[in-house]
Amino acid sequence: MITNIAKIRDAKGLSQSELADRLGMHVTNLNKIERGKSSPAMARYEQIAAELGVSVAQLFAESPDLGTRSVTVKGFVQAGHWAETWEWGDDDQYQVPIEDDPALRPFMLHAAETRGPSMNKRYPERTVLVFTDIIETGAALELGKRYIVERERADGMREATVKTLWRDDAGKIWLLPESDDPRFQQPIPIEGNEDDTVRVIGRVVGSWSRE
Repeated sequence: MITNIAKIRDAKGLSQSELADRLGMHVTNLNKIERGKSSPAMARYEQIAAELGVSVAQLFAESPDLGTRSVTVKGFVQAGHWAETWEWGDDDQYQVPIEDDPALRPFMLHAAETRGPSMNKRYPERTVLVFTDIIETGAALELGKRYIVERERADGMREATVKTLWRDDAGKIWLLPESDDPRFQQPIPIEGNEDDTVRVIGRVVGSWSRE
């Protein structure tokens, strides 16, 4: 079955191997799906659509809506960097074009640039993360999804980072880093620790590479 997967992937600046890695599948299998030589279960198409930030319908549409929308990158997220704010001044902020997902049109979109290695298994440094505001969308937190998180210490200093929502075998919810750096492999309890407060700010709905 012929799909728009390759077209959408190219529009997002992803290589076939990068998308295959994100999907946890061999690049050869993704290649077969893109060329219509393999038709996986609908659950796989749903996974592909989620990774590309589009609807399943757009994967099969005769002419997928790949219009763009401009989002302002207002700051950076970096685990271990504590400051009064993680947002930049107006002169340092910049715009990026992203695909205009119809499902996201009712909401404001925000963006921040990644710094450091705390999520480098998923996002290389200086990747732009696009996210929705949790309060605005009213969406419940979902396991396995990635979120922009702000931690605040008693002295008012703040750290902004991106983490994956994860539940351990005992049922406790954590914010999990995805890093190959031993300094950034310890999960954070979603309720925070004794000396800091944790706020989930937004859900990551897309990424954009500056390279």
